[in-house]
Amino acid sequence: MSETVTNASSLAVPLWKRILFSSVLAEKSVAKRIAYIGVMAALCIATNMFEIKFATTQFSFTVLSSILAGILIGPLFGFCAVFLGDAVGYLYNSMGYVYYWWVALSVATMALIAGLVMNLPFKFKGAVFVKLAIICLLTFFVCSVGINTTGMYYIGLNIYFPKDVQNAAAERFGGEFTFWIYCAIRFFILGQIYNSILNYALLFVIVPVLGAVKPLKLNIK
Repeated sequence: MSETVTNASSLAVPLWKRILFSSVLAEKSVAKRIAYIGVMAALCIATNMFEIKFATTQFSFTVLSSILAGILIGPLFGFCAVFLGDAVGYLYNSMGYVYYWWVALSVATMALIAGLVMNLPFKFKGAVFVKLAIICLLTFFVCSVGINTTGMYYIGLNIYFPKDVQNAAAERFGGEFTFWIYCAIRFFILGQIYNSILNYALLFVIVPVLGAVKPLKLNIK
């Protein structure tokens, strides 16, 4: 009975409001919405500045914080908070590197996708895990591969990847330095696939825990 009421109240929220906000923020005051958005933007800034390097793999929690932003504050405002967090994080800790705007677009789109998927009206037991699986698949292929890796290949390589390294890689793989060769290098040699797996695994642990925190009133089933 309580699950039916929860789902009904969620669907009673107008569509435009569900696109802007999560179920957590849809009925809260403007002040509380601003506070939530500010906290998530600060979390995104922090995760942008904190990285751990192990061998050739660079681990960060940017994917995790971006998806959580979409789940907690909603699709569009999650997108804005993550984009802002990435930009401010870069300004604070650029280390002289060029700003990779497509990276910001990639992680912000993760928040957008997460917020939209969490609004799907699934009503069966364990639906939250199905939603999280959909989020992981979509964010990986649309954002990590489709936006981030594409941006790095067509724009970023001209900035930081020397031509002789590209030629050596192409020779190693027996041909031209194609997009798919770069994908293989980025995910399996530089180890970004392991970073993604870590973030997604943490997502499956953290979201159900957050759903059990009563003050959050997260509408996840």
